[in-house]
Amino acid sequence: MRRYETIIIVKPGAGETEFSSVADKVTGTVEGFGGSIVRTDRWGLKKLAYPIKKEVQGDFLYVEYAGLPDGVKEMERLLRIDDRVLKFMTVKTQDVFTPDAPKPEGPEAAPAIADEEASE
Repeated sequence: MRRYETIIIVKPGAGETEFSSVADKVTGTVEGFGGSIVRTDRWGLKKLAYPIKKEVQGDFLYVEYAGLPDGVKEMERLLRIDDRVLKFMTVKTQDVFTPDAPKPEGPEAAPAIADEEASE
């Protein structure tokens, strides 16, 4: 399994139940493909840098998880066809997920991540 982070921007007028539905869809898909959720965090309503689908604000959801590439592919497919989702981005942070290992942080971690993406 690999470790991933996904940030999802949901339409601001979607409401609490719609936002929870998107979050449940993401966690359900990851767990359905044998993955595990490490952390979910709702960042709340934020002003966007530029309008996306004529929206100037978005409700942000951050999900950190371990899973297989097929699960990530299916989750992104479901997000792509969901009208409530304005935009999303997934980043692979580790090739091999170890639950107890600390996540690399700081300026020295950035080149390592760039090197992993270049090797794909």
